[in-house]
Amino acid sequence: MKTTLKYIILFAVIFISKSLSAQNIHFVQNGIIEFEKRSNMYALIKKKINKDNESYMAQAFDQYKKNNPQFKVAKSTLSFNKDKSLYKWPSVEETANPSWVARDALVDLKNTIATDYNTSTSIAQKAVYEDTYLVKDSLRKINWKITDETREIAGYECRRANAIIMDSIYVVAYYANQIAVSGGPESFTGLPGMILGLALPHENITWFATKVTEVVVPEKDLTPPTKGKPTNNKGLADKITSALKNYGPEALSELKAFSL
Repeated sequence: MKTTLKYIILFAVIFISKSLSAQNIHFVQNGIIEFEKRSNMYALIKKKINKDNESYMAQAFDQYKKNNPQFKVAKSTLSFNKDKSLYKWPSVEETANPSWVARDALVDLKNTIATDYNTSTSIAQKAVYEDTYLVKDSLRKINWKITDETREIAGYECRRANAIIMDSIYVVAYYANQIAVSGGPESFTGLPGMILGLALPHENITWFATKVTEVVVPEKDLTPPTKGKPTNNKGLADKITSALKNYGPEALSELKAFSL
């Protein structure tokens, strides 16, 4: 009887301790997240080499490896509060890819995306070749599958989730419950916390947070972009498909990049 009572008291102490600990967790609802996008250029260029272009592509690839690092790195930020967010790239133009062989629509993507979590809509400013579009639409619905795997990113414990988007793009995301906003880089949302790590393994590209600063973000810093030809996701896809109809398999990868 004494042993039973001892275990009951022990379990009660553990339960109360965990409850108090949970009550003391601080949930972040405002701030700025700095992301680092890393593109494995060696892997991306190598996949473009085939029997039809090997005579000149292989030589161009070797030359690229001599003069450039394996990974192209780019910085972006996500400003947010509990209702809205704005994902953008620095106003200062980065140096363009030094070689034609390294040009890639997904690598060079520089979208500005304003998200309204209350209305589940977004306004994205996208540069597509020589044109700029203002894409207004509902948020993409992603069928996330949450796993038990965790890892620390920018000081936060994050849980892994997997998904397939656009029928064929495999996505791995790591989200932080402690940041109580269902957002993330680019157009990725829909998890019970902020996405701090994102990987497209088959596209050889990742986005990972390097710093999270909890700060009240002024409303003006969450203002959606306004410049560009107005359209929606389907309208943009139709325009790109029409423009690339004679480009063969490459057209599909370009379409997916601009639809991200």
